[in-house]
Amino acid sequence: MHTLLEKILKEKQKEVEALGKKGIVLLEEELESAPRDFKKAIQQPGKVSLIAEIKCASPSAGVIREGVDPQAVGRLYQEAGARAVSLITDRAFFNSDPAQLPLLKKAISLPVLRKDFILNEIQIRESRKLGADAVLLITRILELRQLAGLLEHSRRLGMAALVEVHNKEDLHKALASGAEIIGINNRDLDTFRVDLQTTLDLIPHIPPGIITVSESGIRDEADMRLMHSAGIQAVLVGTTLMKSPNILEKTRELVEAGKGETEGLNDEGENLRHNQL
Repeated sequence: MHTLLEKILKEKQKEVEALGKKGIVLLEEELESAPRDFKKAIQQPGKVSLIAEIKCASPSAGVIREGVDPQAVGRLYQEAGARAVSLITDRAFFNSDPAQLPLLKKAISLPVLRKDFILNEIQIRESRKLGADAVLLITRILELRQLAGLLEHSRRLGMAALVEVHNKEDLHKALASGAEIIGINNRDLDTFRVDLQTTLDLIPHIPPGIITVSESGIRDEADMRLMHSAGIQAVLVGTTLMKSPNILEKTRELVEAGKGETEGLNDEGENLRHNQL
């Protein structure tokens, strides 16, 4: 594991301990408000859905965009045709804030994915209280028992979980946990290098019926077409959109490319995926 990731996890553990001391109580009226259906939103037969991410900075890239208004960016994503919005909520390393999530949720009608380093059930409860419709669970940083427990806790609270993998070992753990949505992270968490080949290598090993999302490294129409032909159902894109001088137009470009050149392309991708199991 990269030393930077170890540093992030140490800081996150401190946040978990602080949350534990404060406590997170879900009120009855909060539980009565059902989360938006993230899983359904990113399933479009014959298309690659776009999960558009709001990402102000990262430890590896530094500041990505100054003066970001998450509500305004979320509205642009929705207008451009994104199917869901991902919000990074880490303060210490990504210049964000969990308090932005409920504001974003009110500004748009799309499902909102909370992207953070989740280690404990109390973070799942916090996510539900903030209004998240889905959470990210990173296989690499969790033992199988932890992952399965966090996944079940998310389901009990009505939220979907995007279970992130990077290699076959991660994938086996994700499948054993009962994951229904698997995100293939093209960024190696040991080196931070990005390679779309990771998605192409892993997708043949994912059984039918599981929704697949490719994360990191999607930059243009050609990348979207590649994901389409591989049988990927959705992509998660942040840096490419946030660095663009025109967020609306860049988002539209990827959304349109995700529709594919022909309806048959998706069928070919599905055949490729399933014939290699």
